[in-house]
Amino acid sequence: MDPPLHLVHIKILAADLLSLTVQQTSPPSFLRRGRTVARAELVGIVVSRDRREKFLRFLIDDGTGCIPCILWLNRQYLNANTSSGPSDSDPTAEMALNMSEEVHLGTLVRVRGKIVMYRGVIQISVRDVVLEKDPNAEVLHWLQCVYLAKECYDLPPAQGAT
Repeated sequence: MDPPLHLVHIKILAADLLSLTVQQTSPPSFLRRGRTVARAELVGIVVSRDRREKFLRFLIDDGTGCIPCILWLNRQYLNANTSSGPSDSDPTAEMALNMSEEVHLGTLVRVRGKIVMYRGVIQISVRDVVLEKDPNAEVLHWLQCVYLAKECYDLPPAQGAT
């Protein structure tokens, strides 16, 4: 049985993320060797940062490419279908603001989030950002990506269960 890749944050390199096959559905879905992926985890250096009132947009570079990331700073923009009004003590918005303070140019970060398409470009809608204190984290992430691609992600889909 195939592991359900669409349910987990797959560890992936920027070059592999940018080479995903895009299915033109609404919303778009993404395929890696015929298997749907929806969430990703990347590790890289912040090379661009643009803070606005509603979001923080930044680029991370892992050595194979640069991935645009967007961190929404207000829960109201994360879920447009919210029936309640804005709250003074929204813990999600507070966490997003705290995460945005850790994103500085030149820092090594681990980003997890949903793979989305914006203006024809793949980007990550950030769920969480973690500042990596160990400089070996990027190399370890590379090794994990290579191992998981070989042993899990890039296996052909099962034809039938026996």
